[in-house]
Amino acid sequence: MAETHTDKRPLSPHLQIYRPMLTMMMSIVHRITGSALYFGIVFFVWWLIAGAISAEYFAMTQAVFGHWLSKIILFGFTWALIHHMLGGLRHLLWDTGHGFKLTTVEFMARANLVLSIVLTFALWIGVYLVRGTL
Repeated sequence: MAETHTDKRPLSPHLQIYRPMLTMMMSIVHRITGSALYFGIVFFVWWLIAGAISAEYFAMTQAVFGHWLSKIILFGFTWALIHHMLGGLRHLLWDTGHGFKLTTVEFMARANLVLSIVLTFALWIGVYLVRGTL
């Protein structure tokens, strides 16, 4: 006969049981940035297609992307791309069997977060310095 569970506790651990940790949050953010990149690539493809269609359509698309709200979205897309890339490199290191010590895992999670922010700002500042405008 099948066993019945009379107690009210869950059968497996879930988010309500675990104490939030940086590595857990980074895993969730990695998934979120992956999804954001999936949807954000539509705008990149739109920009590429606009350049292939005509100069007028490309100018209109550039005007849309030049709006302050579009720039904020593009900044977020840039951060998501860099953050997701650094997270992927972290996972690649783990795939080689390295970096599993708890201190190393924690350091890499912090480095991923800090570097993604620093590199995003550096990229945008670099583009501003080269082009002279954002």
